[in-house]
Amino acid sequence: MNKRLLTVFALLMTLAAPLAMAAANLEINTPAISSLTASMQARYNQLAPYYASGAVGLTRDGLVAVHDANAVPLKDRQAVNALVAAENNDRNALYKEIANANGHPEWEAEIRGTFAQRWVQKAQGGWWYQDGGGWAKK
Repeated sequence: MNKRLLTVFALLMTLAAPLAMAAANLEINTPAISSLTASMQARYNQLAPYYASGAVGLTRDGLVAVHDANAVPLKDRQAVNALVAAENNDRNALYKEIANANGHPEWEAEIRGTFAQRWVQKAQGGWWYQDGGGWAKK
């Protein structure tokens, strides 16, 4: 595995550590998980400025969403929407793949919830996230 992929995989495993205590093996690695984490890592550098500007935020269900479209120049909005959609496709697939790799597809919701909490905990200051009352700034 290359260094970038190992970094993303390590981050994902750190985010999921509490769930590992609940019986799921979140350190499980399949070709699909490796592919998804590599894709997410490649996209991170493109999304990072949008997290920092508040244009994109973390959702309560472990996904990302456009938080403030006005923070994105009109000419870039389609590209940002495409980045968000691609990220969400990978995140949804990752949660499902981890559950399936553990032989428990029914754990997907728990895995998703744990990742959602950890994404927020690991987010940089100034990033937006959804909490019980709507959007909040970290």
